[in-house]
Amino acid sequence: MPVTLEDLQPGCIVLIAGFDDIPSHQFLVQEVFEDCITGTALTGPLAGEYGEPDIALVLRVLSRPT
Repeated sequence: MPVTLEDLQPGCIVLIAGFDDIPSHQFLVQEVFEDCITGTALTGPLAGEYGEPDIALVLRVLSRPT
């Protein structure tokens, strides 16, 4: 089942699908918009980098803020 806007919230950690030469990686969500999320990559070659991936790249929610 695809991830929807209702599944996403600031502070959650999601798995982003691989693209170009970047493998799938964990991403900490800062903000949620209609077509993308913003935040920071936690793992992989982009770890520590800010990004704005499309929501279509979110494979699943790994954890939610407590």
